[in-house]
Amino acid sequence: MINKIKANFNKILTLTLLLIFLNQCGMGADARKYPPEPAKRVQKNLEEGRGFRLSGGDKKKRGGDFEFASSNPLWRAALDTIDFMPLASANYSGGIIITDWYSSENSNESIKVSLRFLSNEVRSDALNIKVFYKKCALNENCAISEKSGKLVNELNKKILQKAAVYQKQVKDKNFKPYRVPNVTK
Repeated sequence: MINKIKANFNKILTLTLLLIFLNQCGMGADARKYPPEPAKRVQKNLEEGRGFRLSGGDKKKRGGDFEFASSNPLWRAALDTIDFMPLASANYSGGIIITDWYSSENSNESIKVSLRFLSNEVRSDALNIKVFYKKCALNENCAISEKSGKLVNELNKKILQKAAVYQKQVKDKNFKPYRVPNVTK
């Protein structure tokens, strides 16, 4: 019985080691693309986000780790742009902001804005903006319609401009140039 367990263990160990070694095949890099000096290779790898870190360097999201909405420049810019309107719903994880109906004083017209985030990247196709108009006659008969055009384009442009500024501020704040260690031979 013990011999069978040892034999099975040896087989599993051998297969595991074989898989590890075979997995390493073909993972080499093209030496022409990397500088021969170790310090410059380290700098290049760090700039490209590669490398091995023992502690504190693992920035991958795991279950239970949440990114705050305030760290997303597109989300912040959208909220700042429509901050004069009351919000009906704002769901960061769902990627949607819906305002309540907004109108200036003594007006029979009001608008409602719906923003859907299609991407966290600051780019022109990252937002889907819908603007709804409500026109009421004597506060009883109201007609609601969706319109696209000048206001949608203005909102999109303003949000993207603010998001680009916020993104640049974060990059400037977090930028720490890598110092090449003084290597002497």
